[in-house]
Amino acid sequence: MPSESPLASLRAAAEGVRQQLQVNAFDAAAVQRLADFIEQQRPSIKDSEKQGVVTALGCFLGQCLVDTYGGTWAQGPDKTTGVGINRAYFFNPFFRVSEQLAKGEAESVVKFFAGIPERLALKPVRKNWIS
Repeated sequence: MPSESPLASLRAAAEGVRQQLQVNAFDAAAVQRLADFIEQQRPSIKDSEKQGVVTALGCFLGQCLVDTYGGTWAQGPDKTTGVGINRAYFFNPFFRVSEQLAKGEAESVVKFFAGIPERLALKPVRKNWIS
């Protein structure tokens, strides 16, 4: 039996978290529920469990980026997995989840997610070598 594609694995993990969080979609409301869940679980997550938690919750946050902002799962320049948007931006949802786990609400995934439209509105800076 062939192993499933990395994309299928990411989506399956995201779907598992969606069901666990009891949300209907991968949207802003789901990200709020994710942030609340992270805050509830932060004190009890053991170091040995942290990587698995970050992976599962990062898949969920990434799928919210894909569905809400039209992103696609991609590999970044540093070979990390994340979400590309508009062929100009790359976001690492696993990093965002680990930051909230480590630092609490000051690094909330909700603040990150809500800030995406502002980032997308900025034009990527391109150097114009011809004057």
